Amino acid sequence: MSNLDRQAPLTVCGGRGFVVAEPVRELLSPRCVQLGESTEVRRLLPNLGRRMVGAWAFVDHYGPDDIADEPGMQVPPHPHMGLQTVSWLHEGEVLHRDSTGSLQTVRPRELGLMTSGRAISHSEESPRPHARFLHGAQLWVALPDAHRHVEPHFEHHADLPRVTAPGLTATVVLGELDGATSPGTTYTPLVGADLALAAGAEANLPLDPDFEYAVLAMSGEVHVDGVPVLPGSMLYLGCGRSGLPLRAASDAGLMLLGGEPFEEEIVMWWNFVARKDEEIREAREAWMTSDRFGEVKGYDGDRLDAPEVPAAHLKARGRVR
Repeated sequence: MSNLDRQAPLTVCGGRGFVVAEPVRELLSPRCVQLGESTEVRRLLPNLGRRMVGAWAFVDHYGPDDIADEPGMQVPPHPHMGLQTVSWLHEGEVLHRDSTGSLQTVRPRELGLMTSGRAISHSEESPRPHARFLHGAQLWVALPDAHRHVEPHFEHHADLPRVTAPGLTATVVLGELDGATSPGTTYTPLVGADLALAAGAEANLPLDPDFEYAVLAMSGEVHVDGVPVLPGSMLYLGCGRSGLPLRAASDAGLMLLGGEPFEEEIVMWWNFVARKDEEIREAREAWMTSDRFGEVKGYDGDRLDAPEVPAAHLKARGRVR
C-alpha cells in the first residue's frame, strides 16, 4: 500500500539507541489519513513518539468500512524500494498488480507479501464486484542493508500455520511464534501474528525476550497486560518479555508485531526506505522520468505522481523524536 500524503513528511528511524530494553505499556494513538476515494486509514507507525517495532516501519489500520455502494480501495500504481509490504485482511478482498507481472486477489487471513528490493511498482484495488465490508491492515517491513537491493517479487500464502490455546487462535503471518513458522520470506528476525480471542478468554502468549513488541487492536474489547486497547490503537510493549497476558471482554482481533530491534538507521520518505538523502532523491527522479520501477499493466487509471522531496537534507537518525 502507498503512503498517499501529498506533503509527504520525512521519517528518520532505526538504530538501537532508542529501543526500550524493558517491558513498558506505551499506548500509541493513530493519525487519520485519506487513502484513495473512499478509504480512511488510521496510521500507527510511524508515530510521533515511536518509529519502528523491530523491522516493522509502517502500520495502517482501516475499516470495517461499508463499501457496498463505494469503489472501495483504489490505490493507483506507485513505487516502492527497500522494504516489504504486508497485506492482511479480516474482511473483503484486495486485487494486487505489480510490475513483475503478479496479479493476485488477497482474501481474509491470506498473506500478500511484496518484496520491493531495488525497485517495484504496484496497485491495489477492491475487485468489481466486491464484498460489502473492507477491514484490514497494511504494514511495511524495512529491509536490512545486505538485502535491500534484492530482486523484487511477490508471494501469496493462503495456508498459514496456527497456534491454538483455549479461546485463542494465533495465525502466524510472518516469522515464528511458539514453534510455528510462516512460509513468508523474511530478512531479519521478526514475527507478525493475527490473534483471534473468544469472549472471556484469558491467555498468556509466549514471547522472545530479545524482541521488542507491539499489539495492534483490530476489533473487540481486549486487555493487553492489563491495558485496555481499543480498535485502531496500538500498545508498544518494549523488550524483555517472555509472555504476554491477554484478556478478552468480547470476541476480539489483534495483530502482534515484534522483532529484533533494527540496528541500522534509515531514511523513509513517501514509499521509499533508504540510507542516504541522495538515494531518496534519485528514486523520486527515477519514478518520474525513467522505467526503473517498471510498469503495472491492467490498472484502469493513471499512476501516482511523487510529491516534492523536502528541501532540507534528509539524514538518518534514531527511532523516536
